Amino acid sequence: MPVSPIERPVSALRQRMLEDMAMRGLRSATQRDYIRFVQSFAAFLRRPPDTATAEDIRRFQVHQHESGVQPPTINCSVSALRFFFTVTLDRPDLSRRLVLARSPRKLPDVLSVDEVGRLLDAAPGIKYKAILGTAYGAGLRVSEVASLKVDDIDSTRMLIRVEQGKGRKDRNAMLSPQLLALLRLWWTEGKRRGVMLPHGWLFPGRSAADPVSTRQINRAVHEAAEAAGIRKRVSPHTLRHSFATHLLEQDVDIRVIQVLLGHSKLDTTALYARVATKTIRSVTSPLERLASLMKGKTSTG
Repeated sequence: MPVSPIERPVSALRQRMLEDMAMRGLRSATQRDYIRFVQSFAAFLRRPPDTATAEDIRRFQVHQHESGVQPPTINCSVSALRFFFTVTLDRPDLSRRLVLARSPRKLPDVLSVDEVGRLLDAAPGIKYKAILGTAYGAGLRVSEVASLKVDDIDSTRMLIRVEQGKGRKDRNAMLSPQLLALLRLWWTEGKRRGVMLPHGWLFPGRSAADPVSTRQINRAVHEAAEAAGIRKRVSPHTLRHSFATHLLEQDVDIRVIQVLLGHSKLDTTALYARVATKTIRSVTSPLERLASLMKGKTSTG
């Protein structure tokens, strides 16, 4: 007779933190990450985390840097511990001791319009062609694409409703006629396969009751990039970067792009101005004015 595993009781401190996170509406994935980072801190201390001192926090962050922990992971750890100290323990004095790591800001990889076309053509089947077309055509995050339901497509107003995107915000994304046509092709095929449920997922996974996973989408993007002979590092987010960059190159106002992407800060959207090659090429260098002056001096000299 199989023996059921014994569940470890949840400590009062962990339960309190879970309740604090739930009250503030943190996503379940964020809650898991926060708990994991606090556990990592406790493992470093070798004692309960609520006994930590300012010196313990300093030693822990020095340990992270010396161990080669990358800035994004350090900063996630800082967010978790700040929540723990500020909210759960009511110790903002300890929270202020945590230091964010500076991360070099790299320019995002962007595909040309031709490369996007080749990528979509090489997608493995109409389902993934529609998925990648939605990521590029509406500038959605991979998690937002995976979470779409059939009812989120508003063909009357030509909008895609994105529910609870990053930051738990709802927004409307653009629905172009070509994307709508592509989604209708997938709808017809999905109905034929019997995987499209009423009010169900727009892109079902292995089961019609579950959405496609972000891992499946990532795999499809990599397969399509290899089949299309694209040598750049390509991910689903590359299509979102390309969407924003191509709109900027079409002279769409950057504030409009900010709304379409769901960015809370314009600074985040402004990053695409650094990779919009058409925008860069359209700017006249001040050296050109100097060159015309030099030419004038030469002709009169």
